[in-house]
Amino acid sequence: MLGIELIEGEYDTRSWLEAVRGLEKEPEKGARCAICFDKRFEVTAQQAFDMGENSFTSTLLTSPKKSLKQLKHAGDKLAKKHGIEFIAPDYRKASGTQEQNILAKKDALYRQDYCGCLFGLTMQREHQKKLADELFSPISRQTQPESIEARIELYKERWSLEEKNIKYKIVKERFLNWRLIHGRLRIKKETVPAHFLPMSTLKSEYTRGKIDNQIGNLYYMNRDEVKFISLEIYNKLSNTQYNSVTQLIFNTPCFKTELNIRKQLITNPYDLSLVVIVDEIPTKKVEIIYKSHIYEDVKEVLLKIS
Repeated sequence: MLGIELIEGEYDTRSWLEAVRGLEKEPEKGARCAICFDKRFEVTAQQAFDMGENSFTSTLLTSPKKSLKQLKHAGDKLAKKHGIEFIAPDYRKASGTQEQNILAKKDALYRQDYCGCLFGLTMQREHQKKLADELFSPISRQTQPESIEARIELYKERWSLEEKNIKYKIVKERFLNWRLIHGRLRIKKETVPAHFLPMSTLKSEYTRGKIDNQIGNLYYMNRDEVKFISLEIYNKLSNTQYNSVTQLIFNTPCFKTELNIRKQLITNPYDLSLVVIVDEIPTKKVEIIYKSHIYEDVKEVLLKIS
């Protein structure tokens, strides 16, 4: 928007993790932040020097969660090393944070509420009593609602609309979100490939029982509202051709497709029963070890304006 060239630095997670080892529990504005600033500013100051620039700065200065004193100390030290200047205005004074929010909203900018540190994010979400769902990356490679991947998809669509001069509006919606923590199906103490439909929940993290009823495509276990369907039925409902549940586990259809499968199976839109997909419906007793998280959340939605 401002015509400024973006130069991306290396995303060096491994060396950063090594640098902050032992400081994982440090609070915001603590020793871990100081090491992080030194590491990141070193690269920025070097880049400025190599380009013949006489100054550098940081977007971290805008954050109310960061110590201006820490940032200035790290920036000034590296500026002196390279013979350049670190520019560190206090963007937060005189209602600066509120002004930032107004400007970001005006231009529909993505505004992250954490610095990018996985340890800082984890503690922040724990304090908020929220799930750190930004850190989830399912083995299925499915894009989860309000995940980092979902946000990237939304902003790519936004760029596409802007390029085509199509008017749009980004609004927020409150919705019920879901994340699978872990799931496992065992028959006679042997793990059996199983896939769990989105929005599935279980009263506790363990249950066992036997299928004792079938109505239509659903097979009902005699405990904890657990339901089973075969892969054959899953393929019919989703118009897919998976050869095995293992294949399904590692290459799952999109979230909306799976919600639609659930809708076809269960007419109650508020149903949160555990729905398990298996290659063949078990005839013996089964054990299920399962944990998911269902919670209120807010997401951004892109609306085209006609």
